[in-house]
Amino acid sequence: MLKSVKKILDRSLELLIMVVVAILVVDVLWQVFTRFILKDPSTWSEELAVFMLIWVSLLGGAVALSRGAHLGIDYFVGKLSPIKRLYTEVFVFLCILLFSFCVMILGGMDLVVTTLHLEQVSPALGVKIGYVYLAVPISGFFLVLYSAIGLVERVTALAKGTPLAEQEHVTGVEEGVD
Repeated sequence: MLKSVKKILDRSLELLIMVVVAILVVDVLWQVFTRFILKDPSTWSEELAVFMLIWVSLLGGAVALSRGAHLGIDYFVGKLSPIKRLYTEVFVFLCILLFSFCVMILGGMDLVVTTLHLEQVSPALGVKIGYVYLAVPISGFFLVLYSAIGLVERVTALAKGTPLAEQEHVTGVEEGVD
C-alpha cells in the first residue's frame, strides 16, 4: 500500500511539474513574441517566468531524488565496498532529510508566514510573494519523504547485510519500470 501511495505522489508531482513547464514555455514564447514582433514587451511575463522557474527547480529536485538522479559525485563512493557504500548512502540520506526538514520545511514555512504577514506583493502580477515561496516547504516535504524512504531502504539492507541492487533508484523502483 505504501508503494501505491508513493507512486500516486510521484505521478502527481511529475504531472504538476509538466504543467508548470508547459506554462513556462508558453509564457516565454509570449514574452519573445511581444518583445520582438509587437515591439511592446509584456509587463508580466518575465515575472511569471521567474516564479515558474522557482517552482520547477525546487520540485524537480524532489523528483530527481525520487528517481536517484540527483546530482552527486559518486566516483569515490563507487570505489567503496557495497557495505561501505550503504553506510555512506545512509549518511547522505540522513543529511538530506535533516537539511530538508530544518531549512526547507521549518525555515520555508517561517519565510512564507513572514512574507504573507508583511503582505509583500509582486509588482507586475500582484501575487502575494508568500505563495511563490510555498515552493520551498512543499519541495522540502517531498525531499524529506524521499530521503526517509531511501534511508529506511538502506538501513534495512544494512540490517540484512545485503547491498541494494545496482538498478534500484533511491526509492526502490527498478530502472525503466514505471
